Order: sequence, then C-alpha cells, then structure tokens
Amino acid sequence: MSVPAKSSFSLLFSRTIILWVIVYFIFMTVLMTWPLVTRMGESLVGQVGDNIYFVWMIGWLKKAVFELHVNPFNVWFLNYPEGWNLAYTEITPAMILIAIPFAFLNGPTFAYNMAMMLTFVLSGLGMFLWVRALTGRTAPALIAGTIFAFIPYHFAHFLIGHLNLSGTQWLPLYFWGFLDVLRLKHPSWKPVILAGVSLGLIGLTSQYYLYMGFLVSGFLTLTYLIFFDRSQWRNRNFWKGMGEMAIVSLPLIILAIAPYVSLNQQGGLPDRNLSIVRMYSASPTDFVIPSTDHFLWGRWIGNHFNREMWVEGTLYVGAVSGILGLLALIYRKKTGQGRLVWLMFLGGAFAFLLAMGTDLHWLGEPITIHRPDFLSAWIRREEIPILLPGYFLFLYFPFYAKLRAFMRFGIFVLVFSSALAGLGAAWLLERLTGTLNPSIASFTQRHFKVIAGERWRAILVVSLLGLVILDFYPGPYQEFTQVKGRPVDTWLAVQPGKGAVIQFPFIEGEDQDQTFYTLIHGKPFIGGFFNAFPPPQYLRIRPIMENFPDMRSIALLGELGVQYVLVDRKAYPEIRFMKEKCQAMGLVFVGDFGDEIVFERK
Repeated sequence: MSVPAKSSFSLLFSRTIILWVIVYFIFMTVLMTWPLVTRMGESLVGQVGDNIYFVWMIGWLKKAVFELHVNPFNVWFLNYPEGWNLAYTEITPAMILIAIPFAFLNGPTFAYNMAMMLTFVLSGLGMFLWVRALTGRTAPALIAGTIFAFIPYHFAHFLIGHLNLSGTQWLPLYFWGFLDVLRLKHPSWKPVILAGVSLGLIGLTSQYYLYMGFLVSGFLTLTYLIFFDRSQWRNRNFWKGMGEMAIVSLPLIILAIAPYVSLNQQGGLPDRNLSIVRMYSASPTDFVIPSTDHFLWGRWIGNHFNREMWVEGTLYVGAVSGILGLLALIYRKKTGQGRLVWLMFLGGAFAFLLAMGTDLHWLGEPITIHRPDFLSAWIRREEIPILLPGYFLFLYFPFYAKLRAFMRFGIFVLVFSSALAGLGAAWLLERLTGTLNPSIASFTQRHFKVIAGERWRAILVVSLLGLVILDFYPGPYQEFTQVKGRPVDTWLAVQPGKGAVIQFPFIEGEDQDQTFYTLIHGKPFIGGFFNAFPPPQYLRIRPIMENFPDMRSIALLGELGVQYVLVDRKAYPEIRFMKEKCQAMGLVFVGDFGDEIVFERK
C-alpha cells in the first residue's frame, strides 16, 4: 500500500527533526562534560569512587559472559572463599548492556564513559519526544529536553560515578506512556507498549527508581480515579490497558528483581537503621539552592550553605524550569492539558514529600520542637523531630526500610517539573505569535505579523536555552582520575597459582578501587565493594583483621586461603616496625611495589 505524498513528507520531516535533535544533544553533552571526550579511554571525571566499581562491573560481566561463560552474578573471587552476590549492590543491567559493546572497542573505562555520556543524550531525547507529543511543537520540547538532560542532579551523580542513577532516560518515556494509559478511553497499544517496556528498563537500571516509580504511579492512579475521572473505574479499556502494561513489563521486572528477591530470602538485604537513613532526608531548600558544582556561584553556595550531602541533596529544579512550570500551572487550561498539568504537579508534590524522608529538615539540618511537659512520661527526649509520612512508610510499608537515600525521590520532581516547563514554554511561545483579525488586516499586515512573531519566537527560544545552560553549566571539569592498575597488580598477574590476596589496613579492602584491581591481577580477593550490605564472612572477620598483625589475624589468613598479603605503606607511619613484626610472625617478605609492601604466606 502506497503512502500519500503528504504523509511521506511529514514522516521524513519528523525523522529529520529527531536526527538534528540527537545531534544537538550529542553536541551539548560534549560541551557540558568537556573535556571528558578527549580522554575517554583512560580517565574518569572526578575522584575514585563508585565510578571505578562500575568500570569493574562492565569488565567483569564482559569477561564472565563472553569469555568464561559463567553466571556473572556469582562473584566467587570476591569475599573469598565465601563468595559474593552482585545483588548486594545495584547491578544496573540496562546500563551495562549499553556499555558492553563499547568495551569491545576500547576497554571498560571507555565503555563506562560512553554509557555515562549517552545518559545525557537519551534523557534529553526522551523528554523531547514526550513534550513534542503533548504540544506538537519542537521548540518547547527542545527546551524541556535540555532542562531534563542537564539538571544538576544528573551532573552530581555523573561526577560521583553513579552509573545506575544517571540512567534517567527511561523515566520520561515511562510517564509519557503511563499517563496516557491512565486516561485511556479507547483501546490503544502504543502507550501500553511504551509504558510497559520503559518500566521494565527502569527496573533493569535502578531498583531505587523502580520501587519509587511504583509508589508515584500508585499515587497518580488513585488520585486520577478518585478526583479527576471516576468513570474510569467502570471503563474496561482502562483496566485492560493497565493489565496489558503490567504484562508487558513483567518479564523485564522479574529479570530485574530476581537477584534481590533471592538474596533477601537468604537474609542478605536487612532493613536499614532509622538513625542512619534520617540524614538522607532532603530539605525543601535542596530544590531551590543551585548546585555547588556551578562554574560561577557553586563555590559561594558551598561556603554559605550546608552541603555535606551535596551528591544526594543536589535537587535544584532550576530558575527557568521553575518559572516555565509555574506558567503551565497558572495557564493550564490554555495549554490544552489542564488535567495532565494537575497530575504532573500532584505527582511532583508527592515525590517532593517523600524525598524529605522521615522528618523535616531545613538547609540540611533536622528541625525539632521542644517536648511539651505533658508528654514527658511517654517521650524521654527533650527535642522531638517533626515526623513526615516517610517515617511511617519506613516502619510499616513493605520494603520501604530497604531504602537508604530518600532524597532520590527528587528525580521524580525533576521529571515532572521538566515536562511542565515544556508545556509552559509552549504557552509562552504561542502567546508571543498572536493573531490579527483577517477581516480587518491586509495580507501584508498578516504576512509581516507572522514574520515578526517567528523572529521573536526564535529569539525567545535561543534565550531560554541559553539561560537553562547558564543556570546548570558546571564549567570545564578540572579533576580526572586515570584508571590503571598498580605495579603490584601487574606482578600478581604473572604469579602462578590461585592463592588469595588480602589488603591491609583491612578497611581498604572494601574500597571500590580494590575491586577494580581484581580485573588486572586475576587472583581471589578477601575484600570487595561492601559498603551497602557487608556479607556475613566479612562482618565476622573484620574485627579480627583490624588488629593485624597478631596471632589471631595471622591464623585466620591460613583459614581463608591467603597467599599474598599487601600492606599499604602510607597507612603505617612505622612501616619498618610493621615489616619486622610481619616477618617475626612467619610472613615472608617478597618486595616493595610502589606504595605496597608484599608478604607471602608459605
């Protein structure tokens, strides 16, 4: 069947626009992350942190799947000899799959950097497509996409190395499909497929986003059915669409959560400690304070506000985004999306409330009230925190206590605020064009009116984009970490046998870079990246190994199958005394390798 010429032209024009939008986001990503593109293969932005752990994960999954043909989730050589399950931390299979093809081209570091760069491009494109579908216009969609791609939240997690949390690209696609399914009156497979697949990809990217997304979606569903359209309760197409969306997403979600469910059944994912997670409660001010990473005023922000939790607390909505979103809310009826605007606003408000965690904070500090005298018999503390709904969810709602950083609910505020900014921009640009009554305006008048309107529209679009970039731009990155092994790792790699390696001080064994070094030396390692949920063996041996070198720790080395003992000379001022003591206890000195002194247990 032939396609009409007009439809063919329209389809070609649409594809051309999307192609140019992709080029735009690629260019902007290179600019906003400069000069990372010049050192993709050997360096990471910032200091060593979670970034190098994800580099290791990319390298390990590539090796496990394509070279060893083994189950990559069973990491037998970490936490040796007990082994370790990748589900103790977020696995982010979707981001790893994006990265692995690039690992074949130029190694895991290059692959990690490419995956990170693509999160900006794909996040911007996803928001662009959503807002363009809502408004039918390219310019406001481009503004919304630019806002969402380069929000400071994204840069904060990019800088610290959270590959999983940087994968925000599926969120606008999911809410695009989900909100369409929510308002479904007639059968339609497109929003069902879009929402279902995107939800599955969210689960394969971040368990935080999946769990939080379920809560936000549940709230939006109940809000819409109770306050916006009660007729949907009786609409078979609505329930059919919701069921089909669940069926589409279910295989990917099962694949995403299966490792965590299995580990939880084994007792490997205990509830968090309330006193610890309280500090991961956002302040309302986190959404209006610019990033400490900003190239102009970031340092001033850091000097004048409490930004100890700057990574999780970087939730700045943006001045341009905030104003445009407010315009969308005020003029919601004129946008043609009145109900949708309200839904986005309420969804953002719900996420905002949960991002504030268990109790009210202000500027990073908990707000308390003095205990009334009549409560002294029941409450011993003189200062009482102002509890929020998150406190009760933490105590009673299933799996809520597994969360650590409630601030991460803030990403859903940013999704909705970015989309609202696009709707506000569409209204503003439409207002600027205006119209003349054709009965009293000549053709020439109307012609010049259109030209003038288009010119001002172009100026306004460029100005808004420029202001967004100015508001969010972190400036050229100055600090890079080169990803490479130590001399001792190269030496270990050529040593015969599979004797295990242990690092002292023992606390260094749970650093991310120690896990990365296993890619190079290939030996079993007693430690691993255990800062989230330390495994049983590690918890059992840590008190003993912290006293190294003594008789108990030396004896335990034999039980664990340790052959090579690495001692960080920087951590021991009296390194000569340490060396003599190790030798006196039967360890054989092998040699110095830079900062590491190596002993062998015979």
